[in-house]
Amino acid sequence: MNRTDRLYALVEELRACAPRRLTSRELAARFEVSARTIERDIGALQQAGVPIYADVGRGGGYTLDRSRTLPPLNFTPSEAVAVAITLARADGSPYSKAARTALQKIVTAMSDGDGDAARELADRIRFLVPPDEPVPASVPAVLEEAMTARRVVRMQYEDVAGTRTARDVEPVAFTASARTWYLIGWCRLRDAARVFRIDRVRGAALLEETAPDRRFDELPLDPRAAISRALEFG
Repeated sequence: MNRTDRLYALVEELRACAPRRLTSRELAARFEVSARTIERDIGALQQAGVPIYADVGRGGGYTLDRSRTLPPLNFTPSEAVAVAITLARADGSPYSKAARTALQKIVTAMSDGDGDAARELADRIRFLVPPDEPVPASVPAVLEEAMTARRVVRMQYEDVAGTRTARDVEPVAFTASARTWYLIGWCRLRDAARVFRIDRVRGAALLEETAPDRRFDELPLDPRAAISRALEFG
């Protein structure tokens, strides 16, 4: 059994036994590898976001939160690759790291045959990238957290003239042009809605204050600048 198949099988073994805990020795005997190998595999799964919990000491072991994991999925290889293509273009976008772990969860939850077919098909997809194309600026994790938790964020922001200011901003939405991501929010320094280029944010810190509930379509932004389209599920 190769490592990819073993990681998938580990998740399914823990899911089947949950909430009972399994020790590294039990899992090692099940998969005919060393306990150290199991510990490394469990660590890799945890880093990928799989909700596996460990108890140390006598009677301890590993368990998995079944309510937060996916059973085997009926994604076809083509569907999985279509998702992968979309997520591959998420570099520099909000939640780009979450996109990578989401794809790993999808492939891990597929059947062995479909997962192998999806990987083989993905190997025949190639992106053409100019050798001098700049790497897109990543959205700082603190801005992602501020948006998700609806918290006010304190930013050090540098405008087009190079002037840096400290601003407390109530996050409302992320938006993007062809190459650049922006944070739209209510700027308390200007007491107005503002659009901030992500690559001009020089520092950010999450405040304890919950941001007021402001809707994007209620902000006094110039409607002639662009037409916005919401991200859709389904």
